[in-house]
Amino acid sequence: MGVNITFLGGANTVTGSKYLVRHDGHSLLIDCGLFQGYKQLRLRNWTPLPIAPDAVDAVVLTHAHLDHSGYLPLLIKEGFTGPVYASAGTQALCKILLPDSGHIQEEDAAFANRHGLSKHTPALPLYSRQDAVDCLSRIKAVHLGITFQPIAGWRVTLSGAGHILGASSVLLEVAGKSILFSGDLGRPDDSIMFPPDKPPAADTVLIESTYGDRQHPVENLAAELGPALHRLAARGGVAVVPVFAVGRAQAVLHAIAQLKASGQIPHALPIFLDSPMAVHTTHLFETHHGEHRLDARETRAMTHCATMINSTDESKALASRHGPMVILSASGMATGGRVLHHLEHRAGNHRNMIILTGYQAPGTRGATLASGAKFVRIHGRDVEVNAEIVQLHSASAHADAGQLLQWLRSMPNRPDQVYVVHGDLSASDALRGRIEHDLGWRAMVPEHGSTWPC
Repeated sequence: MGVNITFLGGANTVTGSKYLVRHDGHSLLIDCGLFQGYKQLRLRNWTPLPIAPDAVDAVVLTHAHLDHSGYLPLLIKEGFTGPVYASAGTQALCKILLPDSGHIQEEDAAFANRHGLSKHTPALPLYSRQDAVDCLSRIKAVHLGITFQPIAGWRVTLSGAGHILGASSVLLEVAGKSILFSGDLGRPDDSIMFPPDKPPAADTVLIESTYGDRQHPVENLAAELGPALHRLAARGGVAVVPVFAVGRAQAVLHAIAQLKASGQIPHALPIFLDSPMAVHTTHLFETHHGEHRLDARETRAMTHCATMINSTDESKALASRHGPMVILSASGMATGGRVLHHLEHRAGNHRNMIILTGYQAPGTRGATLASGAKFVRIHGRDVEVNAEIVQLHSASAHADAGQLLQWLRSMPNRPDQVYVVHGDLSASDALRGRIEHDLGWRAMVPEHGSTWPC
């Protein structure tokens, strides 16, 4: 039997990345992500995988974002007994993200039970915080550029992908075949992270396509964010900023620190980072120098420009404060967490502002807000939206279509096959077309659940 890949997630959608590579009775799972967004996608998290968890030999993570790592506690809870490999940065971030994910799911289930919002009695979390804590000891840190064997005879090498701390591309060599998994690729001009390493040669490539049909604007995040915060401060409003706790929160804080230092927004404008996960991640930048662009002064400015909110009581107290102020809170597409309470409380006031910091996947509350909807459903009720909606286009930590193509162009050799993954269908198909037209390479967008040879 030859080497093949089954696309268990990240196919025709920008979430739930899971790629199962099988050969000669062995199985390796590259990424282990949660589905997010549309309810139909989220329901896949509850559907058993087409392979028994104990039949998977090992897992390799490209990075720690939950759409790439968040299914891991459930996989282990349901019987996976093998090792999990990731970079040191990814290992450190998983210690923050996975327990927080379990905690949020427990909180959401408890809220649904208290208010009768679930069709299930009782509503249950996908996994608990303790499930997530229990899985952390299974994650083994490996160095970038050092080849290891997750399965005897299967060689894996990680290279830098930019994007967030620890993010990696994965080269797998097995049975004479080489397969390159891009992971999520960062931008060459990212304000915080280094650019992705040049890709190695490979027979088969899986390339992400989150921005496969778009180009980033020329202006940077500070230039785009500054006028919005200046307007907000002038009218005394409150900005609620849904952010991804890992990556996006730090990029926005860095931009705010630059804006305050240059006098483009009032130095006294209060900033709050209301996400324990984002707070802990922000402080990781102080201990992971050399893995990002910021020097010691810039790192300190980023970590000290906001009041860090950890406890639930501190978060609730923000509701009684008046503007002007800015509240950054997870999650980035307003799918859950504390940001929902801030949106519920602030969305109805026309002086306030909701700042969306990048791509909003279809089916999320963020996408509803971006569409200009006058109501958004939060905690079982329709909340009126009168606040100004600002959508930033320069905050993304993903490479755009041109940058993805340039990364592919820099491969030493032409691959035999490219699979375009981790993007909405329109974005994936647009990138597929450009790969075929501009590069002359074979490319396809695989279906969810499909299996293809390498």
